[in-house]
Amino acid sequence: MSATTSSAARPGTARPGARRLWSSAIGLLLATVLAVGVNMLADRLLPRARLDLTAQHLYTLSDGTRQALAGLKDPITLRLFYSRRLGAAVPVYGAYADRIREMLGEYVSLSGGKVKLEVYDPEPFSELEDRAMALGLQGVPVDQSGEQVYFGLAGSNLVDDERSIGFFQPDRERFLEYDLTRLVYELSNPQRPVLGVMSPLPLNGDPRAMMMRNPALGQPAVVMTQLRQFFTVKDIPLDAQVIEPDVQVLVVAHPQGLGEAAQYAIDQFVMRGGKLFVLVDPHSESQASRPGPTGQPPANTASSLDRLLNAWGVEAPSEKVVLDLRGAWRVRANPGDRVQAVDYVAWYNLQGDSLNRDEVSLAQLDQVTVASAGELRKKDGATIDFVPLLTTSPESMVVDAARVRQEPNPVRLLADFRSGNARHVIAARLRGELASAFPDGPPAPAEGQQRPEGFPAHLARSQGVANVVVANDSDILEDRFWVRVQDFFGQQVATPFSGNGSLVVNLVDTLAGSDALISLRSRGESLRPFNLVEDIRRNADAEYRQTERQLQQKLEETEKRLRELRQGTPAAPGAERNQNQAVITPEQRAEIDRAREEIIATRRQLRAVQLDLRRDIEGLETVLRIVNIALVPALLTAFAIGLAVVRQRRRAAARA
Repeated sequence: MSATTSSAARPGTARPGARRLWSSAIGLLLATVLAVGVNMLADRLLPRARLDLTAQHLYTLSDGTRQALAGLKDPITLRLFYSRRLGAAVPVYGAYADRIREMLGEYVSLSGGKVKLEVYDPEPFSELEDRAMALGLQGVPVDQSGEQVYFGLAGSNLVDDERSIGFFQPDRERFLEYDLTRLVYELSNPQRPVLGVMSPLPLNGDPRAMMMRNPALGQPAVVMTQLRQFFTVKDIPLDAQVIEPDVQVLVVAHPQGLGEAAQYAIDQFVMRGGKLFVLVDPHSESQASRPGPTGQPPANTASSLDRLLNAWGVEAPSEKVVLDLRGAWRVRANPGDRVQAVDYVAWYNLQGDSLNRDEVSLAQLDQVTVASAGELRKKDGATIDFVPLLTTSPESMVVDAARVRQEPNPVRLLADFRSGNARHVIAARLRGELASAFPDGPPAPAEGQQRPEGFPAHLARSQGVANVVVANDSDILEDRFWVRVQDFFGQQVATPFSGNGSLVVNLVDTLAGSDALISLRSRGESLRPFNLVEDIRRNADAEYRQTERQLQQKLEETEKRLRELRQGTPAAPGAERNQNQAVITPEQRAEIDRAREEIIATRRQLRAVQLDLRRDIEGLETVLRIVNIALVPALLTAFAIGLAVVRQRRRAAARA
């Protein structure tokens, strides 16, 4: 007799279901411990790890900022004052504040402990509000109560030097990183930059003003007054053999007839890392408007620095000027011409796409005025970065400079104008490693001169990346082309009508910063418009406006017809109307009713267009919500299901 097997489990053994349950619980616990441990290790070992998935890498700091932060020697404290009431009232500022906090957090993380961030929410009539005001921050009212809100940044260093950004404006978001990095750089380098100016033009006032009985000529150019507000300005003689080592930026304006010794000094200044802003000119209107030593304007009004510029990969022709029809100044015609005023295409305002908005120095400018300007070209084979700053419109052409030098004729220039449908660069920024224009070393001193003591050794190439700004028009500095100066009770009041002065100050300011600041460009904006929604809105609005115009036309036609009906109808074709007729015939009543029905139908159509507009946008918003809320979980779920199916198949294959 065979023995029967019992279906009951042996004592002390667990059921398979309970075993799987315990295994799952232990696995879940281990997974939780692993996740927590990985997060702790990542927070400790990878505190700077970031993944920026934005299209323009808005949250990734540029190499220039990293270089500036790596060069910090002393600690810096940044204090962000942000009123949360501002974000509650205007959500755009709330989103912008989040971005600024995150970016400042990156500054702290990359500074190696040199940057400390403090965030404050100043309440109205509090000590924090007084502190914000004392630091130079700007308060803005958000309602009728008069209570101020703040959204600015103040920074200080160990010696209590302070810099601030009074109020963060979203329309300057493209330059947020530049503004923050500049503030940090200025706190780490608090001394005023030294600016050298080399020019034969009377930028500091004409010393012959009293002799010519014109005291106004003795006043310095307005641009020089503005530069002295921000920099320590030194005059550099035209025969200088060495540029003083404390000069950080050198402005060379209209270098007419500059000797080899001075050109070598400029060349070696750039080779040693100095920043150069040079303004050459095919025809200086400033020089042509002032009498020379003989009492007459000089015949030669051109200047060039070809030896240096050509060696650095740039061409600036001094025998050609660029005419531009767009933005041309309206000037008086010659007395012999019949017209009273004419567009002088040699003097013009550069606006819109003629200004490189990606450059910090031009971002906030509306226009820049040039006069008898020449063009700049990058030489074939040059390895420098050539970034246009000022560019003419396509309605421009190049002519011989002789046509504007001696008795220019605006009417004839305009009559002979033929657009070349091409843009020409007036000013550009150069950046790169440069070779010296004097490969054989310094030239011999002029007769009767000796080299100064401590003459620096010759450099054949620039030490690092050189930064140069070149403009082929020195009249950017001339007052009459950008500012009106009036005497107000003994004080000179300058009222600019163009942005020349701001351009010069901004360019010198960027050059005075470190290479890190100069390399920064504008970034994208985090508050980007939803183009698809805007397209739908514009299309529907266009349809709505078209229907609205049709409605207005029908209303006008109906009103006109009603007036005719009230005036009466002619008894026969060609007969006069009865102006005293007050009785409306059945035919007239029917016509009036038909007009009213058309009005009602048109209004119904107008409402339908508005409803369709709202439906299209609401439908798109619904789809976006579904995508944002459900798509990511759905993808994760699908991935998990797919992974489970693959594992199940592998297990089944292993069992088989």
